[in-house]
Amino acid sequence: MLVCLPDLLTPDELAALRRRLADAPWGAGLSAGPQARQVKHNLQLPDDAPMLRELRTTVMRALNRSALLMSAALPYKIVPPNFNRYTVEHPSYGPHTDSSLRWLPDGSCLRTDVSATLFLSDPADYDGGELHIHDTYGEQTAKLPAGHLVLYPSGSIHEVRPVTRGERLACYLFMQSVVKDSECRRQLYEMDLALMALRGRLGEADPALVRLTGTYNNLLRRWSEC
Repeated sequence: MLVCLPDLLTPDELAALRRRLADAPWGAGLSAGPQARQVKHNLQLPDDAPMLRELRTTVMRALNRSALLMSAALPYKIVPPNFNRYTVEHPSYGPHTDSSLRWLPDGSCLRTDVSATLFLSDPADYDGGELHIHDTYGEQTAKLPAGHLVLYPSGSIHEVRPVTRGERLACYLFMQSVVKDSECRRQLYEMDLALMALRGRLGEADPALVRLTGTYNNLLRRWSEC
């Protein structure tokens, strides 16, 4: 399931991130396994970059206030966000899947269920650079406005197509969901979207809506693993 979330960042947050990344000490060949390293040709912000903590805080605050993200991903744990850069000299990240396990700073382990890309460059500022995803629903492509985020299954084969002009900046992150099964998670998201629409039309106190909300929560209780 691919879900696009518009305007995750405010204009001020986006501008602040771009200013800090303009002076970032980018590095090549970081944080990829042996197979992915063969097709990874981008730049990444190192873990010891002095501005990384501030940038991560801005992104995490934006994630925490997004009701749609909470509904679609049902996040239990989130790997601290990181940032990458694509240019004509470092243009692409070929087909790969994300590692199934990630280690958090406290030493605990996270299972990657959902991956996310937060676009930081305007699409008009670069050519190419599309995020191309192969999943059970076919092939899908995302090249979103700056400040928009896309969610997709971590286990899907995906790639960033070569940048042929300009610069593509993005933030990427991985989440473990409270619902491991992707189909169950999709059904819960679709039900929650319908519930949100019904609340707007009927109000919270409608008896049928109360029953449907109970059904949603009972399914979440049944399928959750936390």
